[in-house]
Amino acid sequence: GMLVINDASYNPTNWQGTLFVFAVVLVIFILNVWGSDAMPMLNNAFLVIHVFGFLAIVVTLWVLSPRNTAEVVFTQFSNTGGWSSMGLALMVGQISAIYASICSDAAAHISEEVRDAAVTVPRTMFWSYTLNGFLGVIMLITYLFCITNLDAALADPSGYPILWVFKNTMAMAGVNALSVVVLIMVFAGTVSFNISTSRQTWSFARDNGLPFSKWIAHVDPKRQLPVRAIAITCICTCLLALINVGSNVAFNAIISLNLVSLMLTYSCSIGCVLLRRIRHPELLPRARWSLGRWGIPINIAGLSYSTYAFFWCFWPNGTPVNVQSFNWSVVMFLGLAIFAVFYYFWKGRYVYKGPVVLVEGWSSE
Repeated sequence: GMLVINDASYNPTNWQGTLFVFAVVLVIFILNVWGSDAMPMLNNAFLVIHVFGFLAIVVTLWVLSPRNTAEVVFTQFSNTGGWSSMGLALMVGQISAIYASICSDAAAHISEEVRDAAVTVPRTMFWSYTLNGFLGVIMLITYLFCITNLDAALADPSGYPILWVFKNTMAMAGVNALSVVVLIMVFAGTVSFNISTSRQTWSFARDNGLPFSKWIAHVDPKRQLPVRAIAITCICTCLLALINVGSNVAFNAIISLNLVSLMLTYSCSIGCVLLRRIRHPELLPRARWSLGRWGIPINIAGLSYSTYAFFWCFWPNGTPVNVQSFNWSVVMFLGLAIFAVFYYFWKGRYVYKGPVVLVEGWSSE
């Protein structure tokens, strides 16, 4: 998008975007393997950029950007998907908002590398989601006030309406500066996603839940890192990016599949905890960080919404539906589910005993 707005003659293609993905994945692999010791400091730097970058963007838009009226922002809705009602359009359109809210559980995936994880991990998950949700609402409202021409923003040559808002607010030098802040935050999120995904892959392989588990679960004795799990995660990312070269439809289906899978896992995990809370609360281990009496209502709300979102994630973006606009994630989801069930009965049930709890230096004190 930045290349397009800075050079009108540039004509982006899907394969060029895929090459950008390869380059970013290579940098992430190097950082997560050879730069792992510097990762805490790097994440702290990302946090500082996140806070001050947020302030820079919001204040700039508040001061310089043309604005809609409050009536337009809070009362005007658009149904451009051809749905029979505005309510149905709203339900289908929430998929993008859900995607922006995922991965708040990333800290849980690296809990075995966190000091005092029983307190630190849930506290981190709670406050990161709460604080970033609050900042996200401010940014969203600001963005809606500043997107004064929705059709023009959606038709922007860059393909990114946020760049249209920046261009409508300031000169190109300012547009590039704010865009770099956004890119840094996207990169920071990508680094964290790879860390949490690779650790989740490693832990599942450690519990013999994946094909070739023994090889994937290997921990490098020198670096004390699951280098093979990190490599597998990066390779899978590159393979998925290749799909974008041939078909936008297939790539978008995989994005939807990501949401569907997450909503299903959230429903299963929250549902199991909720069932145990209601039927046999005495069997639950004592939590050092607890929601207390609010635990059951919050679990019910979480289970209800994740199940509800699971249903809507299968819907296409608009009507009429054809081969190009159909949401193929439902086909891919069923295919993966069949493979998972087959693998479980063929091998998984004989070797998978997880989740395995490994605690070093445990004492009864």
